[in-house]
Amino acid sequence: MTPPRPDGSAALDAHWVVRLDGVRKTYGKGAGAVHALRDLSLAFARGTFTAVMGPSGAGKSTFLHCAAGLDRPDAGSVVLGGTELAQLSEVDLTIMRRERVGFIFQAYNLMAALTVADNITLPLMLAGRQPDNQWLQQVVTQVGLADRMSHRPSELSGGQQQRVAIARALAARPEVVFADEPTGALDTRTAKQVLTLLREVVDTLGQTVIMVTHDPIAASYAHRVVFLADGRYAEEMTHPTPDRVAERMTRLGEW
Repeated sequence: MTPPRPDGSAALDAHWVVRLDGVRKTYGKGAGAVHALRDLSLAFARGTFTAVMGPSGAGKSTFLHCAAGLDRPDAGSVVLGGTELAQLSEVDLTIMRRERVGFIFQAYNLMAALTVADNITLPLMLAGRQPDNQWLQQVVTQVGLADRMSHRPSELSGGQQQRVAIARALAARPEVVFADEPTGALDTRTAKQVLTLLREVVDTLGQTVIMVTHDPIAASYAHRVVFLADGRYAEEMTHPTPDRVAERMTRLGEW
């Protein structure tokens, strides 16, 4: 089963920030081959927060890597912001990821020697771009770091460090932010604050967030939950709650 897909018109293309059509990805060959993605077709609308879930081995990480241009599929099409990723060279893919995609991981990946301000603007500096100070101030205020800009990461809590990582992901005003288990290293209270923040940057700043998670509580903060199984689209849910998501995951074999 595949989800509804856009028909290719210009108006609908402008609506979808990320589209995967018939994406396949296999690791290895012969009897030992692992079919991570099998004809996966998905579309993600601008200004939405989507959680991607599934049992272990469902293809969640491979989906993220292909959708974000970190890995190339064996077949099928990945379109990000109107650009077909298969047409880009490795250099162009690197530039695309740096300028048009934000990443948030479980590990904060902050530079210990840099201040919060420098960590947030580092990707822009590496790209030779000047930050949009008005946008940067809006982001910093939104994530609650306005009074921490001169601090070093070692002077921050885990939740504050993840806020720095979120601000860094947003600094370039990307077309989409990919989050991979962003609250996996945080306690329950701090995780709730970070998830609330991710929902706020979608609802108030118009960002698009696609989050891979195994946690039904984390998924309940999204507008939509997409479930994968055996590398395929299984089903999806809107207006998720932790109980509904957990029940659905039980049927997919993890919970």
